Amino acid sequence: MKQIAIVSGKGGTGKTTLSGSLSFLFENHVMADCDVDAPNLHLLMEPKLLEKHEYFGGKKAEIGNSCTSCGACMDVCRFSAIIPGTTYKIDPYACEGCNACVLICPEGAITLKESKSGDYFLSKSGDLPLSHALLFPGEETSGGLIAEVRKLALKVAEQKNRKYVVIDGAPGIGCAASSSITGVNYVVIVAEPTISGMHDLQRIVETTRYFRRNFGIVINKFDLNEVKTDEIICWCEKEGIEVLGKIPFDPEVRNSAIKAEPVVKNEKSPATRAIREIFQRLMEIV
Repeated sequence: MKQIAIVSGKGGTGKTTLSGSLSFLFENHVMADCDVDAPNLHLLMEPKLLEKHEYFGGKKAEIGNSCTSCGACMDVCRFSAIIPGTTYKIDPYACEGCNACVLICPEGAITLKESKSGDYFLSKSGDLPLSHALLFPGEETSGGLIAEVRKLALKVAEQKNRKYVVIDGAPGIGCAASSSITGVNYVVIVAEPTISGMHDLQRIVETTRYFRRNFGIVINKFDLNEVKTDEIICWCEKEGIEVLGKIPFDPEVRNSAIKAEPVVKNEKSPATRAIREIFQRLMEIV
């Protein structure tokens, strides 16, 4: 079984547009949406929900009835998570579960309890399984939730004897992005020809190299700034990085998004032709 992750150094580069099209082009595969902060892949696939699982990624403090409102917990809390009053309370969005208030409370009124951080799901679009998730606002355990999404996708792929797991990864270079690419066979990095796009491309390349993953670059909307596109290509040549392909700016991408379907369903679209060429090159590599 091969795992292919599609990532980007920043949001908005067209990563999910490419992932949605690859979900249509691949055969014998399972999809995994690892952008748990802002999952959108399901919008293009219109899946039917099969399973829902709760994710508990950390612990938060709770104040019991024996609290005497002495204020010791508020003095020791570095996150301003204690809400004073006749009965003290915990702000669950501010609490980091550091345990300091539990240790300082003279009445033993505070305990740490498992905190639900989100949900993850198994859905199905036609014959295509999709593992995806939704992290609750303010939660910081995206890496752990992504691990659950990937484990579920691998489990289904093994059960159904699927050949590929295609991952719509999280953007950026943080915990969520690294959890998206850890252990995969190949990483497709989507970049855009802008100053910030170049900067963030270099950062995600550095991250991918740190994890020693094989990877290639796709330049999206390359014709909007061909000077910057040439700069990216020259940089890739210097760094020994393969450019898998270039996708032109194409209004049909937006029209397909409005219709909630992958752009590759439109055979007349210039973007479709570019994405099909990228897919062919990807199949040669993996």
